[in-house]
Amino acid sequence: MRQPRADEYARFAAARAGHLYRSACLLTAGDTHLAEDLVQETLGRIYVRWGRISRVDNPAGYAQTVLTRAFLAHQRRRSSTERATGAVPDRAAADGDLPLRLTLLQALARLPAKDRAVVVLRYWEDRSVEETADVMNASSAAVRTRCTRALGRLRELLGEELGEYATP
Repeated sequence: MRQPRADEYARFAAARAGHLYRSACLLTAGDTHLAEDLVQETLGRIYVRWGRISRVDNPAGYAQTVLTRAFLAHQRRRSSTERATGAVPDRAAADGDLPLRLTLLQALARLPAKDRAVVVLRYWEDRSVEETADVMNASSAAVRTRCTRALGRLRELLGEELGEYATP
């Protein structure tokens, strides 16, 4: 890759890595190690095709699509249910509404992978039904159905728990 293109890619990757990581954390229901792997895989795939991708209207949207498809492909592998164990990281919890965040991540973790992807794309990424359908290689009707079922399942899982964390 020529130096100007490499510099352009480096700026893109630096600007988008944080957002991709946050999306990946939601997709993986808080598995930060897998989220890092997915972001690295996404940025690697984009690097290989950067000459073509840099000319599309929305490279950031393209990156989100690659991330979601990498997540769904990972979920289809048999080894996707393996969990790494080890010592707890030596860093303080981030300020914010930690109990709410943990409750939501636990509820997301209990959803099937495709349901989780629909919820993240529709409500975290704020994508339309059609955009979500395109990313997931599904019909708009399938996305609407999956979204309705996923939200219903989240309501069942969260029940009244969510109300105690909501701020008036």
